[in-house]
Amino acid sequence: MGRVLVTGGAGFIGSHLVKSLVRSGHEVVVADTLLRGNKIEKSIFNNLEFHKADVRDHAKMNALAKGTDLIFHFAAVLGVDVVADNPVTTMDTEVIGLRNITDAAVTNGIGKIIYASTSGVYGHSAIEKSFKENIQLDPRTSYAIAKRYNEIYLAALHEEKGLESLSLRFFNVYGQHQDNRMVVPRFFEQAIANQPLTVFGNGQQTRDFTYIDDTIESCIRLMDKVRGREIYNIGCEVETKILDLAEKIIAITGSSSTVQYIDAPKKRYDFEIERRCGNSVKLFDAINYKPQVELLEGLKKTYTDHYQSEIQTI
Repeated sequence: MGRVLVTGGAGFIGSHLVKSLVRSGHEVVVADTLLRGNKIEKSIFNNLEFHKADVRDHAKMNALAKGTDLIFHFAAVLGVDVVADNPVTTMDTEVIGLRNITDAAVTNGIGKIIYASTSGVYGHSAIEKSFKENIQLDPRTSYAIAKRYNEIYLAALHEEKGLESLSLRFFNVYGQHQDNRMVVPRFFEQAIANQPLTVFGNGQQTRDFTYIDDTIESCIRLMDKVRGREIYNIGCEVETKILDLAEKIIAITGSSSTVQYIDAPKKRYDFEIERRCGNSVKLFDAINYKPQVELLEGLKKTYTDHYQSEIQTI
């Protein structure tokens, strides 16, 4: 067991990660701006050290990193519309934030960082059946470009200063506590209200939806695998059409909703890729595990845990 710093720890993925770390006996320090509220469950929050802090604050990150053994750097600006409307803040949070975290790690003798990257770095040009970590990339959005820059920066830091890191390319994570900046909770909210589920384009575009518990299990198992500077996909290796996702959610909720096709706003163009599917062979080889919760099962659990649960967050 050790002391772990988690940036963005009050967010969707971060709060689930923090819960797992606390329950496994780690001493956890969380840094988060609380811009989107606090998604950490109350019972977990009472057993960690929390700081309202921005990763762009160099002095604060250096102070919080002292005495920690590992840093999970998950702080980010998220959501297609939010990112499209705030490209400078998005890139500053990524680039300045990682620079501050890595400076804090080097200053305090912390040799290991696990960084939340994104499957968005694959962009439009990836045409393989499933995306391996070593294929040609085509990031176009401010978010994806900044994530890719940070992957390269971490590689450079390893070469020059020996800082070891993992960059995790998440594929469309969903589950309890996610808000409607993302498609799964947006569809659930529309279905529960018996409103049309709004689908951009023709709904034939695909994504690799990965359940939150699988994502966190992968992160936890990778804690002992931080060597050199590696990149791992974390995805289910299953393509699902957005139209099929909408129909599954309508069925799960028993909604009278229909699907409404709308044109994507121009600002969303670079985000509206036609297909995305991860290859998790490298992940499995490293930890003997890869995401395995089927989409229908994960959606049912999300509906039960998030929309019918009384679990309270701060």
